[in-house]
This record gives sequence, structure tokens and C-alpha cells, in this order.
Amino acid sequence: MLKIIWVVLSLILIGLIFLRTPQNQGLASFSTKSNLLGSPSSAEQFLNNLTIILMISYFLFAIFLNYSN
Repeated sequence: MLKIIWVVLSLILIGLIFLRTPQNQGLASFSTKSNLLGSPSSAEQFLNNLTIILMISYFLFAIFLNYSN
């Protein structure tokens, strides 16, 4: 059961990382980005927090599954 959760968690993390847009897009980002030094939008902040929580959970599951065998 834990291995299934671990696999699903890894697939969600891979999807989140691939769907994220890059933060730095070269010189074009200076002309198109109005909030250059400000905080990210609430949706981007939510995705950042979600990614961090999922990564920590992934590593905790990996450690637990490594020592349970």
C-alpha cells in the first residue's frame, strides 16, 4: 500500500515539475514581467508550497520504505 502511494506521489511530482513554467526566460522576461522583484502570485506560491510538501513526503516515504525491507 505504501509503495503504491510512493509511486503515485512520484508521478504527481514529475508532472508538477514538467508543467511549471521556467522563472527566467532570458532578456524577454525583463520587458514582459511587471512584478520583477515582487512576490509571486498566489497560484504560483501555492504550487511552490505544494511542490515542497510533496518532495518532503516523497523523501520520507523513500526513507521509510528503504528501512522497512
